[in-house]
Amino acid sequence: MGHLFVYVRFFLYLCTRIAGLLFRMLTRLHVSCMLKIASYDIVFQEVPGETTLALNISGCPNRCPGCHSPHLWTDMGEPLTSMLLADLVRRYRTGITCVCFMGGDGEPQTVFRLAEQVHEAGLRTAWYSGRAFSPLAEEGLPSGWSEGSGALDFVKTGPYVEACGGLRSPSTNQRFYRRRGEGAWEDATFLFSRSNPDLLVSV
Repeated sequence: MGHLFVYVRFFLYLCTRIAGLLFRMLTRLHVSCMLKIASYDIVFQEVPGETTLALNISGCPNRCPGCHSPHLWTDMGEPLTSMLLADLVRRYRTGITCVCFMGGDGEPQTVFRLAEQVHEAGLRTAWYSGRAFSPLAEEGLPSGWSEGSGALDFVKTGPYVEACGGLRSPSTNQRFYRRRGEGAWEDATFLFSRSNPDLLVSV
């Protein structure tokens, strides 16, 4: 009987150790799959007409030649969890009208989920993507677009091509879209025209 008791205790000990190990492995996997925020700032030019909390997301998979923020190619910063996002929104809520996710092309569905959280807080949302796609098209859209894009009010698409310039350049390859109803988008790149009074700082 005494030996059985020892075996049972040893078995329970092993189960506890294995459970702890699995938990740590799953936690590391979950964090490694999360978007990470390298920095944030209040900006006025990324979304014309809005005072925007811009969240600079690291781990960019696009690596555009001539990129203005090559440090964001690396995996750096802290996980952009729902709790961290809620804290940032709560901290700056009275001074902003929009939250912009600057990057996140590696995990578009996470961007959509976090954007929905921002919407629930009563703010508008924007996504700066380096992928070449158009919300006006039916093909080539990011994974989860049809289910998750309803959480976005604005989206910038297209990689940075140095010869073409950014959104203020007449020859830019990038496009800026804004939502005009359920599932309806319009090309609003014209908002970045130099004649637009809402664009206070060059892009």
